[in-house]
Amino acid sequence: MSAKYSADFVAAVRSLRERSLGQELAALCVDGNLPAAYVAQVLGVSRMALHAWFRGSPIRRHRLPRVHTFMQIVKDDLQRGTLPVRELKQAYDYLQEMCDGPLEKINTSANV
Repeated sequence: MSAKYSADFVAAVRSLRERSLGQELAALCVDGNLPAAYVAQVLGVSRMALHAWFRGSPIRRHRLPRVHTFMQIVKDDLQRGTLPVRELKQAYDYLQEMCDGPLEKINTSANV
């Protein structure tokens, strides 16, 4: 996959013993190899908001149902072996199915 989470970010996510909901979401995104830019679009938030959740900021109550549903789908697909994706195109196709409209393509040279 072209755009990846940084090694420092992955190490930080994996080292947490107790996680907030947002940090659990981050771990699922890392495990599924799902780019934050696409995940943010699926969840209807900015990348900045998503990264704040990844760092432990609280998720607003009205966002929780969608976040919980997304996380359950990802968990199920990790168990089934549908995830992790190997390429950015696979991540796009996978997440596009969860989105109401077309996902905006991300820059493949940027870190996610």
